[in-house]
Amino acid sequence: MERRTYDVVPLDESSWPLFEALVEANNGVFGGCWCIGFHPEGPRASAEVNRERKRQRVLDGTTHAALVLDDGACVGWAQFGTPEDLPRIKNRPAYEKELTELPDWRIACCYVGKGHRRQGVSTAAIAGVLDLVAQRGGGRVEGYPEAAGDVAAGFLFHGALSTYEQLGFTRERKIGKHRWVVSTVVTPA
Repeated sequence: MERRTYDVVPLDESSWPLFEALVEANNGVFGGCWCIGFHPEGPRASAEVNRERKRQRVLDGTTHAALVLDDGACVGWAQFGTPEDLPRIKNRPAYEKELTELPDWRIACCYVGKGHRRQGVSTAAIAGVLDLVAQRGGGRVEGYPEAAGDVAAGFLFHGALSTYEQLGFTRERKIGKHRWVVSTVVTPA
């Protein structure tokens, strides 16, 4: 199958309606999380409250994501931020056990809408994150993917290990049965 070419834009006030449409079309993503789960406050409330919290973070500029567009519609994204922005990563105790230095940036969530999986959307999203990080001064970026064969495509919300490796990330250590810490260094744009 030939890979498609996508447009990638940052999540901001102008692109919020595109993000909102994809999330609403996919049950609030994982039952109403609205991609707030890795932020300090976490998804402890209803989908409506999570939506409003995410929207407010977008308006305040305290959340970051690369949105992948196909013919003007958002079909996926990858969320990124500093460890302070996104402290609630999966397998955190195992992660912290062997931690020597926090990254400058981390990719906490990667989502591809139904009907668009296995078409290069997550690759475009993660590559988009790297471009946005370069525009913000670069630095070391971590991701926490799993091997695609170990997890159903709809639950690869950190992205597939092979995608990260294809984009130049290297494996650092395992922090779960299937989850890895991977990293790369991005030079400033």
